[in-house]
Amino acid sequence: QVQLVESGGGLVQAGGSLRLSCAASGRTFSTYAMGWFRQAPGKEREFVATISWSGGNTYYADSVKGRFSISRDNAKKTVYLQMNSLKPEDTAVYYCAAHRTTSTVALEYKYWGQGSQVTVSS
Repeated sequence: QVQLVESGGGLVQAGGSLRLSCAASGRTFSTYAMGWFRQAPGKEREFVATISWSGGNTYYADSVKGRFSISRDNAKKTVYLQMNSLKPEDTAVYYCAAHRTTSTVALEYKYWGQGSQVTVSS
């Protein structure tokens, strides 16, 4: 069992940066791949980034490549999403999630955090 809590969201101007954190509880955290997803009002949940349990493999949505970076610290049971060069289109509720293996498919993830709002003003 894994419980996830996101933090670090907020309001930022276009071109700015934010770092989201996702703190996990549970003894099995290190065995799970982690992902970040986002959902804007009226839109479907969208894949953002994922990282393997070892941290050795990462994958990003085309829309955030070169701007966002996912990382994890298994000792701290925390996964991060560094977001740079933010755009208004990035405005959404961001969720972290856990899955047995790396995946870009939201339905494959078993555990989810409550979400953290990110708002990017123009």
